[in-house]
Amino acid sequence: MSVSTTSDPVTGSETSPPDESWWSSLLENEEEYQQVTPVDEEGYTSLLIAKSLPDIDWDLVQTIYERDDIISLEVRSYNRGGLLVGTGAVQGFVPISHLIDLPVLKSNQERKKRLPGYIGCKLELKIIECDPEEARVVLSERAALAGEGSRNAIFQSIKPGQMVTGTVTNITKFGAFVDLGGVEGLIHISELSWGRVEHPRNHVEIGQTIEARVLKINESNGRVALSHKQLLENPWEQIARLRKIGDILPAEITNIQPYGIFARLDEGIEGLIHITNIDLPPDCEEPEDIYTVGNRINVSILQIDPDRRRLGLKVVD
Repeated sequence: MSVSTTSDPVTGSETSPPDESWWSSLLENEEEYQQVTPVDEEGYTSLLIAKSLPDIDWDLVQTIYERDDIISLEVRSYNRGGLLVGTGAVQGFVPISHLIDLPVLKSNQERKKRLPGYIGCKLELKIIECDPEEARVVLSERAALAGEGSRNAIFQSIKPGQMVTGTVTNITKFGAFVDLGGVEGLIHISELSWGRVEHPRNHVEIGQTIEARVLKINESNGRVALSHKQLLENPWEQIARLRKIGDILPAEITNIQPYGIFARLDEGIEGLIHITNIDLPPDCEEPEDIYTVGNRINVSILQIDPDRRRLGLKVVD
């Protein structure tokens, strides 16, 4: 991990501060620790066993987590999202994204085919999440590469406002997870770009090196909230400075709704062309009758409101 400091304060965001919903994607499709028998249409059947692990020694697990120790555990079974490891006192779940060899495989089907081969193998792991109340222990093979105690060292070296560099390890609909060298941070979808993000995979890819700014740190649960867009110039400030009402600009249609068309300017921000500002031929009832997503059109600026991040546009010939 490389860290550089900055004297600039963390700028505000249009979204509320990071909360637990950000992190629900970590175990998306991985929430239930499952025994697996290939019987259903996808080759899986599920038996919830996460909350029926009476042998776990939670004091021991908590100690291992706090000390950031590396432990060796055997793979017992697998599910769609990863591996169930351990026996007796220490048991838990290793998500696919935390296996060293699998995240580079971009096909989910290819990942799933590789999981059965892990059964019976021993993995060197770190505990990255320990929640006795939810009977949840999450482990990482990748985090173990950083060595024992690395997580504590990272939390001592970073603070909100700093710039960090990491590697994208997992992409979900909520955002992109970034390995900072033993600690995983999350760039929420709202912090990837100033423009609208259809899906994080359209902006980043697994294995990519990315820079981000630290927004929030929660050492107690090992979570770091990151922002990539705050390293980029705010296009709303740029357009307010460089453009004026009446300017005619090229744009690309990004979304079509009954009430109007969304179009993205070359500056990277989207504006709304309300239905009242679209001249439809008499035989057309909806904008999609004559426009298609991806079309390039010329628009005129009707309204610029950088504070509310709203841009009103009109189609021009």
